[in-house]
Amino acid sequence: MKRLGILSAAALGLMMSASVAFADDITISVVGPMTGQLATIGDQFKQGAQAAADAINAAGGVNGSQIKLDIEDDQCDPKQAVSVANRIVANGVKFVDGHACSGSSIPASAVYAEAGTLMMTPASSNPVLTDAAAKSGWPTIMRLYTRDDAQGAFIGPWIAKKYAGKNIVILHDKSAYGQGVADAVKATMNAGGLKEVDYEGINAGEKDYSALVTKLKELKADVVYFGGYHPEAGLILRQAAEQNVKFQLIMPDSIASPEFWQVAGPAGEGTMFVFPSDPQSKPEAKDAVAKIKAGGFTPEGFTLFSYAVIQAVAEGVKRAGSDDPAKVAEALKDGKPISTVVGDVIFDEKGDLKNASYDINQWHDGKYAPIKP
Repeated sequence: MKRLGILSAAALGLMMSASVAFADDITISVVGPMTGQLATIGDQFKQGAQAAADAINAAGGVNGSQIKLDIEDDQCDPKQAVSVANRIVANGVKFVDGHACSGSSIPASAVYAEAGTLMMTPASSNPVLTDAAAKSGWPTIMRLYTRDDAQGAFIGPWIAKKYAGKNIVILHDKSAYGQGVADAVKATMNAGGLKEVDYEGINAGEKDYSALVTKLKELKADVVYFGGYHPEAGLILRQAAEQNVKFQLIMPDSIASPEFWQVAGPAGEGTMFVFPSDPQSKPEAKDAVAKIKAGGFTPEGFTLFSYAVIQAVAEGVKRAGSDDPAKVAEALKDGKPISTVVGDVIFDEKGDLKNASYDINQWHDGKYAPIKP
């Protein structure tokens, strides 16, 4: 009887231990530029992730566990991103919703891969991120967003056709993101039969782009494609307007934020940009959009993609029956659709989204909306 009592106590202890483990929070680090010039993107990440966590937790959590968020700031700086990644790994966090800028995501991904942490970015689009991960055999590096080469394949031929015979200038900000997407657009535009009259990098963070504007005037630029972010884009447009220099600006997805108009003002009128097909208009997003707006935030830009990352991680844990990142990644790549606010998503073997679709958006009077190409 004494032996039975010891066994019973041991069994009870194991049951209690299992119960405690099952009830542990699932921590997800949300990493992006929470401060600095691109803080609006970090805010989108944070708002989307929190809304998703709140909704999932209110519905009972994930296998009985609650989602807990850890907010981290990398300022879109590669060195700081690596430092943040090392801290996240040291703290034992298994899942990451981030980073934002490709220049941060790519170096940070090596830290996560080595530790077996699952990183899923809702914004970084440079193909190198998942291509390098696949080549290195890193299964836990994923992307719930589109790739630059896919965006280039969409907009480059359109530019070549619509602006045939026009003077096209391609600029980039020398970042992994900006140059990557500019190169993708250049390649597909050239393949479509249109050659740019100038291709060059600019220095991000400057306050005076008047020399660039003068050069655009001399080149008689009809269209400028700029791979970069809203602070530089807005300044270039304002300073062009001051010199009465007019051209059609086309951008990638980085200016899907009211901050673009705050910088550009009326000079931003007519600016076009490419963005994945409007997530806010999807029926799956209706409730989430309403709740986020009720909280005083408009879920623009990357907000709903960050929301979807939290949903995907939760679904992966459910499918795997485990919070082991490698098992979760494997479960997410099983070919079965995952229901999210941006629609059903399916990941390929690299961890990229399949069948991405895009809109061409245009700014008008401080707001943007899709246009008919």
